Amino acid sequence: MNPNEDQAEALEEVTELVCQEADLRDGQMKVVSVADQKVLLVRTEGQYSAVGSQCSHYNAPLVKGALVGNRVRCPFHGACFNIKTGDIEEYPGLDSLPCHRVNVRDGKVYVSIKIKTLKQTRRVKEMCSVLPNITHTILLVGGGPAALVCAETLRQNCYQGRIVMVTKDTLPPFDKPKLSKAVTVNTRDKAVTMKDGGVLRYDQLLISTGCRAKPLSCPGSDLTGVKLLQRYEDAKDIDASCLGRKAVVVGTSFIGMEVASYLVKKASSVSIVGTTKYPYERSLGSEIGNMTMQMLEEHNVKFYMNDGIAEIRGENGSVKEVLLKSGTLLEAEVVIAGIGVIPNSDFLAGSEVEIDSKKAVVVDKFMRTNVADVFSAGDVTSFPLTSRGDQRVNVGHWQMSQAQGRVAALNMLNIPTKIESVPFFWTVLLGKSIRYTGYGEGYTELVFKGKVEERKFLAFYIKDDTVVAAASLMFDPAVAQLAELMAAGQRITKAQTQAEDLSWLQM
Repeated sequence: MNPNEDQAEALEEVTELVCQEADLRDGQMKVVSVADQKVLLVRTEGQYSAVGSQCSHYNAPLVKGALVGNRVRCPFHGACFNIKTGDIEEYPGLDSLPCHRVNVRDGKVYVSIKIKTLKQTRRVKEMCSVLPNITHTILLVGGGPAALVCAETLRQNCYQGRIVMVTKDTLPPFDKPKLSKAVTVNTRDKAVTMKDGGVLRYDQLLISTGCRAKPLSCPGSDLTGVKLLQRYEDAKDIDASCLGRKAVVVGTSFIGMEVASYLVKKASSVSIVGTTKYPYERSLGSEIGNMTMQMLEEHNVKFYMNDGIAEIRGENGSVKEVLLKSGTLLEAEVVIAGIGVIPNSDFLAGSEVEIDSKKAVVVDKFMRTNVADVFSAGDVTSFPLTSRGDQRVNVGHWQMSQAQGRVAALNMLNIPTKIESVPFFWTVLLGKSIRYTGYGEGYTELVFKGKVEERKFLAFYIKDDTVVAAASLMFDPAVAQLAELMAAGQRITKAQTQAEDLSWLQM
């Protein structure tokens, strides 16, 4: 760049002194202000970088996150950003961060922001456009996060063919036709037939149909007032139906507990029925489950554990009461089921695509099925999880669906990329977020830091003397830090978790 170009660029920027060089050491971050815009200033290996200070997902402060190498992980929900470019590298979220110029002169650090981007807190990567003379077609069956990220990644990597999305949803991530999910796939002819008889041809296919809520099968489950939470319309219906009415929630895992938590200020009464002694017993453990039960009980939620639904009784076609297997009778006007999900793979019956015993679509680490040019991503898949030694798993997390959509798109474009993401999710009860990373199925021991009864803790899930997962409440950014260690392939031992000093969490 010649001097005239330097001067022109300077006129288009706002530059401010933000700190002394000695104020920040390697591996440290701080928030600075440039023309009232908050900027995250980072120092790694003697070099400074400046990017947007808030996560593009839910605007969490990244300065409270985990900085490892050249990326920072959000402390709340695990999204990761490259501190050199601002690009998003791990989900949830879609947008990248704005990236700003940094100069160090005479021991002073200056940050420059272009005037035209001064108010931007996030950045969308450039995308190409479709060319009308290119007939190559990628068909995305499903309209969730995996399909959305797949489509964006294709355009961000200069795919200029046709992208067609088929979905039953009414709220699209971008414009797409509302079509029934009742499709059939002919992989030999590379054709998908719609319920209305229409046929779509493809060159490459993504199956990202997700899962559907598992319905109740007891007598009375067809009464008016029995609800499933699956789509946005369902959430609005539940909200309206429960206002000032008696609600019974069936299921004490993530969906059931979040629904019960939401309804404490809506319904006249909330009862929740679970088959185990404590909520989350199989996933988070009895100690955390007991704590969450106490949290909701303090808001007058009534628990009926080690029990189940025998019958839903009605009057004039609507819910009136719920009979439990124990013989207890609950008054009810609305019943919401949160008892698990079923992968939406029925439409693949008769095709050559491999489905496992739980109805999940089997893929490899490149998100490829056993059929050429057919990929799958999201909740509907069973895939090898790197952090568990390539154990085949089905993970229903928003973050993982987005990551898989990206990997599928890159491999469609012959850019070999493996799914290496570490699961990261969260659940919110009464405004308190429990964060979780890893895959804890089959864990045999739990090690706690802090105190569960004080609702401030970090829990390590141990199997074969190795940490396979962690959960926390009011202990940020520990789970984000652990996710980064797992992503780097580091093995964390039981002995490390038992030590008083947890400085090993900070790489």
